[in-house]
Amino acid sequence: MSARLWLAALLAALAGCAGLPPSPFETHLTSESAELRECAAWYRDLDNAVEAAGVRDVQYARMQGFPYMRVDRLLASLAGRAAANEAAMRAWSEHLLELDLESRQAEIDNLPVRPAGAALQRTRMCGAMLRDADLARPEARQAMLAAARVPDDYSDSDRMVGLYPLTRLAFSSGVRRWEAEARAGFERQPAAHPVLVRFSPPSAGGSALSRAGVAAILGRAELDPLGLPGLSVRELTRIAASYAPSFELPVTGDYDRFGSLHWQSGETPQVDTTAPTAYVQQAYTRYGERVLLQLVYTIWFPERPADPGIDLLAGRLDGLVWRVTLAPDGEPLVYDSIHPCGCYHQFFPTPRARVRPAPDPDDEWAFVPKALPRVAEEERPLVRLSPRTHYIEQVSMVRGADSVSRYAFLDYDALRSLPLAAGGRRSAFGADGLIAGTERAERFVYWPMGIASPGAMRQWGRHATAFVGRRHFDDADLLERRFELDLGSTR
Repeated sequence: MSARLWLAALLAALAGCAGLPPSPFETHLTSESAELRECAAWYRDLDNAVEAAGVRDVQYARMQGFPYMRVDRLLASLAGRAAANEAAMRAWSEHLLELDLESRQAEIDNLPVRPAGAALQRTRMCGAMLRDADLARPEARQAMLAAARVPDDYSDSDRMVGLYPLTRLAFSSGVRRWEAEARAGFERQPAAHPVLVRFSPPSAGGSALSRAGVAAILGRAELDPLGLPGLSVRELTRIAASYAPSFELPVTGDYDRFGSLHWQSGETPQVDTTAPTAYVQQAYTRYGERVLLQLVYTIWFPERPADPGIDLLAGRLDGLVWRVTLAPDGEPLVYDSIHPCGCYHQFFPTPRARVRPAPDPDDEWAFVPKALPRVAEEERPLVRLSPRTHYIEQVSMVRGADSVSRYAFLDYDALRSLPLAAGGRRSAFGADGLIAGTERAERFVYWPMGIASPGAMRQWGRHATAFVGRRHFDDADLLERRFELDLGSTR
């Protein structure tokens, strides 16, 4: 194409862009209502301050044209349900507002100079006002539904440059070798170690919930037009204590002790190994028309130490993410786990979860190193970890408080704004969703698979878990596509 034709095409494209209608947010910035203009300006100025300070929180995706809303993969998958009626649309939009408020809380707290006055209260008030104005306009409603998208964490351009259609074959072969080695490890007895420590979860304070009690709480989902249960902090804590795993690991150095993250010095948070801690959060997955509750437990180690010779996987910080998905009757259906890098995704299904065949045999689909029996009322998983690598070596079931050593719970969201030793606050995660300083040398080898800095520790919502194929730990249909679940209460 000649230079003249290129110029004509560019001018035509610019003319087309100029003719686009203003976004809902741009409409608010020029609204006849002074209140709407001031609220829109508040969000514009707040975003400018957050960007200038580099404290953007990326746990949830921002929505184009709606800076007062954010979306996760579950809520994005519920957009069709939200469009069905007014009650569902309002409930859905309320959830989007709440996700933004979570992120705004962290961003405001992490600003080097915080806005004067009750910044979060003003954000909440303005967000609700702008949302109500948008719901009153059909074109803004449609734009809201269209904007509720979460980009995946794979780079198509890196895959193209890395000749993914060819290199995926070699990576798939390597994944299969790792799976065979991991499966063989589960068939062996773990090696004996002189210092083997087991940690039980915190006590529920004598008020542990029965399965029937959990089922009653989950039954409240029908009060939400989207099918989402609204759990109080107290209810979540009690449920989390009832389903939390015990951890067992040989201690061969400080790198085998887990604890809470804190800022001390440098660009990477440190682990306080004097107080064993698990960060807890609730999550949800879809199965047909049902929304199932999940409990997620994340533990952090100071490092994965280097083995002698070339070790591509060693680096600062390491950890384990353990998740349980509950049936409506409160019985565990399936457990799964990753490291905080998104690596080593493994599933541990009960008989109420049967694996579906993979549509592409080369893709990473659902690696099951061990199936578990039905989980009895008072049983919990015992997760045995290997020293140094912190791989899962074995999963079994134990009853009650199986150890006098206990770990504590902290809210996972606390990681989004940690106090600094010199004052102020800072997230454990950067504006790219990664923890600075946790890069692994493997990134120089695995980049053709399209994942940013493979091996680095990353924030919830940013866990791509497959080198071959596409898969995220928080995909709304992750289990639905891979398992046939028995949601009935027959025992």
